[in-house]
Amino acid sequence: MIRSTRTACPKPWQRPAAPALAALVALVALVAAASFAPLDAQTTKRPMGIDDIMTIKSVGGPNISPNGTQIVFTVGGWEHPNAKSDSAKGDTHENRSHVWIVPSDGTSPARQLTFSERGESAPAFSPDGQSIAFVSARGTIGAGGAAPRPQIWLLRLAGGEAEKITDVKEGASTFNWSPDGKSIAFASSDSLSRDEEAKRARRDDPQQFEGDQRFSHIWIADVATKQSRELAHSTEWTMNGGANWSPDGSRLAISTRPTSLIRDERRSAYIVDAATGALTPITAAGAVQAAPVWSPDGKTLAFTTLAQSHVPHADGMMEREQRSTHLTLYDVATGTPRDLYDAAQFDEDANGLSWSAGGDQLWFTAQDRSWQSVWTVRVAQGRFTKTISRQMVGGLSYSKDGLSAAMTKQTAAAPNDIYFMRLDATGEHRKLTHLNPQLEQIALGETEVITWKSNDGQEVEGILLKPVGYQPGQKVPMLVEPHGGPTGAHNAGFKASNGSPGQYWAGRGWATFYPNPRGSTGYGEKFMRGNIMDWGGGDYRDIMTGVDAVIAKGIADPDKLAVAGWSYGGYMTSWVVSQTQRFKAARMGAGLSDLESMYGTTDIPGYIGAFFNGPPSKETLAKYRERSAMTYIDQVKTPTLILHGAQDARVPIGQPMEFYRGMKDRGTPTELWFYPREGHGFGEYYHQIDKMKREFDWISKYTLGTKSVLQ
Repeated sequence: MIRSTRTACPKPWQRPAAPALAALVALVALVAAASFAPLDAQTTKRPMGIDDIMTIKSVGGPNISPNGTQIVFTVGGWEHPNAKSDSAKGDTHENRSHVWIVPSDGTSPARQLTFSERGESAPAFSPDGQSIAFVSARGTIGAGGAAPRPQIWLLRLAGGEAEKITDVKEGASTFNWSPDGKSIAFASSDSLSRDEEAKRARRDDPQQFEGDQRFSHIWIADVATKQSRELAHSTEWTMNGGANWSPDGSRLAISTRPTSLIRDERRSAYIVDAATGALTPITAAGAVQAAPVWSPDGKTLAFTTLAQSHVPHADGMMEREQRSTHLTLYDVATGTPRDLYDAAQFDEDANGLSWSAGGDQLWFTAQDRSWQSVWTVRVAQGRFTKTISRQMVGGLSYSKDGLSAAMTKQTAAAPNDIYFMRLDATGEHRKLTHLNPQLEQIALGETEVITWKSNDGQEVEGILLKPVGYQPGQKVPMLVEPHGGPTGAHNAGFKASNGSPGQYWAGRGWATFYPNPRGSTGYGEKFMRGNIMDWGGGDYRDIMTGVDAVIAKGIADPDKLAVAGWSYGGYMTSWVVSQTQRFKAARMGAGLSDLESMYGTTDIPGYIGAFFNGPPSKETLAKYRERSAMTYIDQVKTPTLILHGAQDARVPIGQPMEFYRGMKDRGTPTELWFYPREGHGFGEYYHQIDKMKREFDWISKYTLGTKSVLQ
């Protein structure tokens, strides 16, 4: 049995009782009403092309002024510095972001504030609202071709050029203003010694695997003098993110870890004296996951923790814990933590913690099935309330009085834009930007969030994107796209990026199915842990029953199915083609094919081991091999395209090579393409275009028999 909920007609959300939250409900209605245009309005529009995808601007990092009257944010996109005067694009393509500003009352359009050649990021208003700080790597190329390091810059809204506030050798990142606006705390990394720099310059540079352990430390810049000082230096820990100031500016709260290795799951947290750098440990029931956030009165810290149940290995590291984090309050005076976790109320990870002006509640966002919702928790009662649901909300920023907020929001029919809302009884709200007007000319496919029952009765959810102009009763080719992770999930947002170009496929008559099988996040801890010791088991069956459900609805043509996943989705692609021949074509992207060798070569072995009860050993090796597609390579008959970054440390290049060689030896149609300089995802302009063209070409060829679209 399958149930569906059309994005165009969302179900009612939980309506908060407090007048201050009524504005959020009104905003949800505003966005939902704009999610889809009527079908007749699309008849004069054209399908989305790959070039259209490459023109889409990304919007992020909203920061509202203390008085709530202005919002700064970033707009990113491809720029072509060598473009000719006749508008022909040059050979160089750089993806950059710049700082924009818009008044929250909507009386004038957004305008761009910064224009440097390498871009800017992370804009933040000063406490008095008169200046904006941001990060930018400005300057000339140094000796040996070294690019300038990112530094913190200051732009006064009254006028004038931007001023460089920091000038630290390794650059500045992750900064926060002090409450009085006189200082900025930031993170900066250790420098190489002069001897080591000289060796690298002359290429006398053998490198030990996992040997580069330069740490990041907390620094403070004086805004007036533009002088920076390292506040606390340690060889025992490195910064894990930024630092948050206490309301009186006398202390900061930080999160740390003992090494800079991405596989190190250990975490600690400290309160740092802003004058002396003296450290006071923060002790909680689990590892503090990010820098704690101070309450307005400075008496309480809020943070999330993750308790570790795995036994450390000989090097002190352990598997990554696959559980929901716990929202925790910490009494600064007594050093007493209070765990607010209540699975019956809230069983996900809380992100972007922010205190209300009165300190009586916390605001945060959390993944919520196929959505990103906004929550509050009353700290005294520990009562959680979902205030915005069934929407894709991000980047919330609150005014000083707590009565206004800025956010990003996207829908299935439009990418992110900037929104403003008032959190008082007026319910005032508005969309402030429209940064991708070119999309008004594009015909889009309709999106549905659907649910179905797996073969063991488990309810599973996914997103179905139909072809442009789809009419009931039509059977169409369908691409199945397993997501990465596996602790991740597809969302109900806009599907038009190089990683998820669903609207491109929709414009060419394809449906795309995005399942969230067990192991996905957003459905509670139990569901997230549902694939431990069961990769390729219940998750595979969840996906297959989802495909069956879409076929049963009369939408997907069972003879025209294809599968294409990336990362863990690439693993699932290799697994699918080793278990069934129902798919006519496949594309394995950055995928895992041999879990035993994957554990020994990836930069996150503890993440892999968390799903198999530890490293490959006498006790676990059989399961590693049992759930590897290479074990069943003799069964693979599906033509499979393999795409992989040549510098991928997450899924090393041996994984696609093994699968390619296994298919090639057995005569199964396959191609393996490496993309130079790319890691686990593709960041270069031409590589993104080639990836989208090549996968569509391969899948269409073997599923529909169409000719090549590659030029």
